[in-house]
Amino acid sequence: MKTQLATSLVEGQHVDSVFAMRARELRSTRHGEAYLAMEFADRSGAVAGVMFKPDTAALAIPAGTVVCVQGVVTTYRGVMRISVDDMRPAERYDVADLLPRSTRERKEAVAELRRLVDAVRDPGLSRLVRSVFRDAAFFRSFASLPASVAEHHAYIGGLLEHTLAVATACAAYQTVHPGLDRDLLLAGALLHDAGIVDAIRLGAGFELTTEGRMLGHAVLGERRVRQACASLGDAVSAETATHLSHLMLSHHGNDDGAVAPCSLEALVLSRIDALDREAAAFASSLKGALRAEEEWTDASNPFGRPLYAGDAARLRSA
Repeated sequence: MKTQLATSLVEGQHVDSVFAMRARELRSTRHGEAYLAMEFADRSGAVAGVMFKPDTAALAIPAGTVVCVQGVVTTYRGVMRISVDDMRPAERYDVADLLPRSTRERKEAVAELRRLVDAVRDPGLSRLVRSVFRDAAFFRSFASLPASVAEHHAYIGGLLEHTLAVATACAAYQTVHPGLDRDLLLAGALLHDAGIVDAIRLGAGFELTTEGRMLGHAVLGERRVRQACASLGDAVSAETATHLSHLMLSHHGNDDGAVAPCSLEALVLSRIDALDREAAAFASSLKGALRAEEEWTDASNPFGRPLYAGDAARLRSA
């Protein structure tokens, strides 16, 4: 197991370790000399990298490659980075060293998912949800994939964790608005990100598939659930299937040209999904401040403003 982790490196430390090279860009200094700017990542997070006067072999390595990196940790304008002396594709590596994973115990998370699936009482929707999750290949991927490539829950097990959060909140919200179709909302919450299984794959990092890039996970998920409905014959009515399709296609609100929520169940699902995505991104943005036991983060985060981490920092140092 690798011991030099991206987020635990300190200035002046010599580096000889394996990383996934997430991004690379050939740039020029003010004097016209070529250098590579890179982002390296492992299970702990990411660190910048720079290689001045890269040789032909280094220039030929594409982003997405797992590389052996030798160099030293330096700081430039307050940013920690690895100044690379040598970099070559890794011949051997353990993928568990490179991809972050949920801290939640998988067995407990799977048991909670089963409880939520059992809570769908409508006979047709219950059969539908069970049929989707009963597919062994689907469920292996569902329990292992992240919920996104980088935006939120971007770690092994993140999709399952996010689904549990959204489904639990949707089930609880029905008590606030009794007019909600509880089973339709819960089924939509459990299945809303089913398309991630077809949209994201595991490689040196988390990568979008061609279908994921061209169609998006909402369309892919709706397609998968429609096929499951068809396989069940008349178990799910055409009207219910259409409503469920609407929940899946509109769960990101009207962002990026997606379908806007047109039912109360779709609105609640989209808002709860957005809240969990945003809360997870917020919590992730606090990690640097927590490690440094700082009260505030800087503004270099997805929210574009300093974020308060004081209470958490004090608890950590107590």
